[in-house]
Amino acid sequence: MIAWSIEAALEAGCFDAIIVSTDDPEIAATAEAHGATAPFMRPAELADDFTPTIPVLRHAVEAFEKMTSKKVEIGCCLYATAPFLQASDLQKGESLLKDDSALDFAFSVTSFPFPIQRALQLKDNGRIAMVHPEHELSRSQDLPERFHDAGQFYWFRPAPLAGHDGFFSANAAPIHLPRERVQDIDTLEDWQCAELAHELLEKGGRL
Repeated sequence: MIAWSIEAALEAGCFDAIIVSTDDPEIAATAEAHGATAPFMRPAELADDFTPTIPVLRHAVEAFEKMTSKKVEIGCCLYATAPFLQASDLQKGESLLKDDSALDFAFSVTSFPFPIQRALQLKDNGRIAMVHPEHELSRSQDLPERFHDAGQFYWFRPAPLAGHDGFFSANAAPIHLPRERVQDIDTLEDWQCAELAHELLEKGGRL
């Protein structure tokens, strides 16, 4: 899976260096075999299941600048669990940051397939209820479209990393992706959905 993200980064042609941050020698070796580098190991305190992304990026930028004596102007975090990442989407994100100096971040988003204003919740007594009951009689087609993080990549400027715990700041811009090309992988069900979509792609289907 990590090879897919590395190959998309190489194809995009946006990067002076493609670095994998990991604490695992096997992952580092796999990354290097597919054209990336792993010049440092991620410290243990940034390598558990609860570490946010931005502290990892801070460490990677600092480590890269210390090793190379080069200043990072803009960077991009690519997730390895994004099997349908495309080079053209990375290029769009780079263009957004280069064309607008006020932007801190640019990242992939996709639309919810159903209006979130009509979401339901399961209550403690086992009954179902609307999260926003004021929209019980609203027509779906009349409600504004809403988006969620597609979990593929995050372009950033290094300076704002110091003051943010997340990417959803006032100075962030979206790169819109079609829903059929968004499949994060956190569970076995996610993996199975990705396999089916990949099979469709291999057969010449549209993704």
